[in-house]
Amino acid sequence: MLVVEDLVKVYGDVRALDGLSLEVKEGQIYGFLGPNGAGKSTTLLSTLGLVYPNSGRISLLGREVFHNGKFNKGALLEAKSRIGYMPEHATLWDFLTPYQTLEILADSFDIPRTERKERIRELLETVNLWEVKDKKAGKFSKGMRQRLLLAQALINDPELLILDEPMSGLDPKGIAEFKEIIKEQRKAGKTVFFSSHILAHVEEVCDTVGVIVRGKLRVEGNINDIRENFLRKAGYLILLETTKPVSFEGVDWEVERVSPTKYGIKAPSDIREDVNDLVWRQGAKILQLMVRVPSLEEVFLSLVKEEG
Repeated sequence: MLVVEDLVKVYGDVRALDGLSLEVKEGQIYGFLGPNGAGKSTTLLSTLGLVYPNSGRISLLGREVFHNGKFNKGALLEAKSRIGYMPEHATLWDFLTPYQTLEILADSFDIPRTERKERIRELLETVNLWEVKDKKAGKFSKGMRQRLLLAQALINDPELLILDEPMSGLDPKGIAEFKEIIKEQRKAGKTVFFSSHILAHVEEVCDTVGVIVRGKLRVEGNINDIRENFLRKAGYLILLETTKPVSFEGVDWEVERVSPTKYGIKAPSDIREDVNDLVWRQGAKILQLMVRVPSLEEVFLSLVKEEG
């Protein structure tokens, strides 16, 4: 769906993108995660031809649209007709209603008039704006404006949906609604690529995540795999309670005795089976054994710290 290879973008003395490579596959909800200023928006804008990279390669929907410092304008235009984009900072026509707004956009995409009415109603119901279809957008709350922007991005029934910080500034109710809408888009066959600096948004919605720091992709993959790789690197932390004290002599684990029968064990791999054998050989039983798995936030903060 979207492939970026060795993308570089320089603003004066700042390398906003520093050899960035990533891939968004069909059917994914890909969360593009990074701190403010990491290069998220520059990446999204580059893929859409709204920012001109210095070098690298970009492919959209199976066609190369940027290579050797040049955009293939024909390929880019064709690809953009199949993409929906919701920018982080966007303005609405405040003097128009949601229905009028979508009518204008439907016309720009040459959607037949016989299909427009049904399409507009479907979209406004999807984003929970049908009841206010005739209210001017200038009177909308932040959450309502965000939902209308999403409806705009969906007007052409895109195969790929690109969203830049779509939940920024929303209240908890609005965030929950937006997450559900994004999940529904995947069920409808869309591929979703969205950026965020808010970790919980990515963790709850996405099946794949890429973390960008200072213009470089630091990690990319399934969220659980990323956690697992981080866990192997940082060490497994196992909390253990036994029926009687046990000895950990001869092992290469870091063991902290919290109480006579409670232990904190740090090891470079999953040693739960070894722990069970050791306790059993000493005539004790395990009362409790827990492995603490790092949150995406811990992984994210660790990557940022390493980079900077």
